[in-house]
Amino acid sequence: MLTLPPGPAWLFPRLFPHPRHCGISGPRVTLLVAAGGAAGAAARAGAELMGPASGGGFPWTTWTINLAGSAAMGLLMVLLSRHPKSPMWAGPVLGSGFLGGFTTFSAFATDVQELLATGRVLIALAYAFATVVGALAAAAGGAAAASRLPRGGTGGRG
Repeated sequence: MLTLPPGPAWLFPRLFPHPRHCGISGPRVTLLVAAGGAAGAAARAGAELMGPASGGGFPWTTWTINLAGSAAMGLLMVLLSRHPKSPMWAGPVLGSGFLGGFTTFSAFATDVQELLATGRVLIALAYAFATVVGALAAAAGGAAAASRLPRGGTGGRG
């Protein structure tokens, strides 16, 4: 079972800290987030080149990218919460930056629009449902997987 640290605001400051709390200047954090976003977008572009073209059918490549990014975000959330000494810039750079650049929910919206515009309503609805439910499940799965990892410094005893 997934267990989160107590308190409702346990995660927000780790993923989205104010730049003055990151230990480096605001402009540097912004540049790091931008670099993370560029790296994530490049990774997504590579994944898109390796994946099959949708050809007007179900956009499997975009769906897979978004679910993989959601799983990684769930993993990241738990890992950052378990390692309070991790750098405060890690959440913004890896979460908002890299994973924000890697996932492509704008392409998801465009895919749904194009499917609807070309009369493929059932595929559009299935894709929209599978993306939203799948992304939530993937994030929960990533978080659950991370919660099963041994904590650092415990000799693997969790």
